[in-house]
Amino acid sequence: MRITKALGTIAAVAFLAACEVTTVGPGPSGPVGPAAAPQPRTGTLSASQAARSFVNVVNTLEPVAERECRARTTGVNCNFNIVVDDRPGQPANAFQTLDKQGRPIVAFTLALIAEARNEDELAFVLGHETAHHIAGHIGRQQQNAVAGAVVAGGLAVLLGGDSSAIEAAQRTGAQVGARSYSKNFELEADALGTVITKRAGYDPVRGAQFFARIPDPGDRFLGTHPPNASRLDTVRRTAAGL
Repeated sequence: MRITKALGTIAAVAFLAACEVTTVGPGPSGPVGPAAAPQPRTGTLSASQAARSFVNVVNTLEPVAERECRARTTGVNCNFNIVVDDRPGQPANAFQTLDKQGRPIVAFTLALIAEARNEDELAFVLGHETAHHIAGHIGRQQQNAVAGAVVAGGLAVLLGGDSSAIEAAQRTGAQVGARSYSKNFELEADALGTVITKRAGYDPVRGAQFFARIPDPGDRFLGTHPPNASRLDTVRRTAAGL
């Protein structure tokens, strides 16, 4: 069994590959953000069904993700560790990170598992998160962050800033650099996640309907996630081409 309980510090080691999927109440006026409590929904699975579905999805999809990882990468650790963050009060969320040995971790909060309406949705989220690792998004974001910090720090020096101003500029530059291509990374993970989900025997288009029930980030400048419509379109087009 590859499912383990997450350590209390698991969220602290996550980089910017987190993919928040916090739910909101019905209608656009509902609360948005991690503080919003999950709302009861018709069609969600019971607690026992959700647990059984999650285990089934992990056992079925994880080996497929490993095969895709080995086929598409060289010298990359493809032994995914799927964990459950069972800390109370965590919003519906899933993210991919690395442990100190470089092993890829995919973490699900209990709220996300509870919010899924079917195994296709759980499978698509897992496929999407494993795709982040296969595409090397953490390393690419780190490179972008370093580049942003160097540019911003250099500009602060040219403008005559003191050490505190330079440090502040570097921090801001790192944030801007890391966010610069995050929307593209999400769409890349959606596309590859569609392939993984389909090859594991699940319906990625049905699974991606999760996006229809989460806050739409729109197309904000330096936002971390693309509009939900763009994500759904990416999934449909990728699935149609398989």
